[in-house]
Amino acid sequence: MITHLVFDGVADGPMGVALDIVGAAARIVRAGLVALPKGRLPPRQRVVSVDGASVRTAAGRTLAVDGALGLRGLGAGDVLVLPGLGMATAPEITAALERPDIVRGVELVARAAAKGALVAASCSATFVLAAARVLDGRRATTTWWLGPTFAQRFPRVTLRSDRMVVESGGVFTAGSAFAHADLMLAILAYTSSPSVAHTVARYLVLDERASQARYMVLSHLGSSDPVIRQLESFVTSHIGRQISIHEMARATATSPRTLARRVAKGLGITPQQFAQRLRVAQAVHLLETTQHPVDDVAARVGYADPAAFRRIFRRETGETPRARRMRSILREGESQRGVRDG
Repeated sequence: MITHLVFDGVADGPMGVALDIVGAAARIVRAGLVALPKGRLPPRQRVVSVDGASVRTAAGRTLAVDGALGLRGLGAGDVLVLPGLGMATAPEITAALERPDIVRGVELVARAAAKGALVAASCSATFVLAAARVLDGRRATTTWWLGPTFAQRFPRVTLRSDRMVVESGGVFTAGSAFAHADLMLAILAYTSSPSVAHTVARYLVLDERASQARYMVLSHLGSSDPVIRQLESFVTSHIGRQISIHEMARATATSPRTLARRVAKGLGITPQQFAQRLRVAQAVHLLETTQHPVDDVAARVGYADPAAFRRIFRRETGETPRARRMRSILREGESQRGVRDG
């Protein structure tokens, strides 16, 4: 059973997408389009709140539920998933985690995980999982612009805010709101079969993405700390070569340890990872605006080994350099056709 636990403020779109994905999976299996492994049944789902009362969505609509979350029948093989809560800022997160319904939800999530249920959340709802301590010692992701807040609030969690979906020890987390679709596909792959998830993605025309990095705005992430702004300026002015942590520390008038602490607090990553993302961001710009060969682009952003550059680029963006360039070309062609047709 897949149980969607909703609170007041639940994001409308992700909730609807989740219901559609699980519903489509059940229909596809029952139609015989995909065979499940022996002993597994078509997915079932329900929507619950902590007290069984309907909730008010982020768009102000009333969402009816199937009842209250009960733990008696919940255990191994069941899934408890939390859609995003429509919280976009750190103060909103703090206020929400103090709400009685969410405090109760945190307790229920912890107990469900202790009983062996698979627990999952996307976007700002990942803060509920972290508050329930089910992410302690594990890797997780969250919506990219809340990464610094998450890292500061939950230091026992290894944050991978560049990833779209992270599974760690049977706990699933996903990034910003519509990554909830990616989360549900990952859950279907894990609980039903990869073939079910892939078939659902094809039927619903959902692209399967691995990374949020292409959506991350580095200037936004770094703007709150002057040390990070200095580091960004230094790295971008030396984008054509690799830079050591000691060079970064000297450029920002800090020690390597202090710099690492400031960057981890502000961005949830290391200085080297931040520099790497800046180089990848510049590579994206070059791929989209020039005709330089990929190997030349790699050299221009500080990678002497083109194979290493391709590996890192794919890890950070979820696609190859060539695919990124082709997508840009196709987008430009569609734009030009639109202008002519208009």
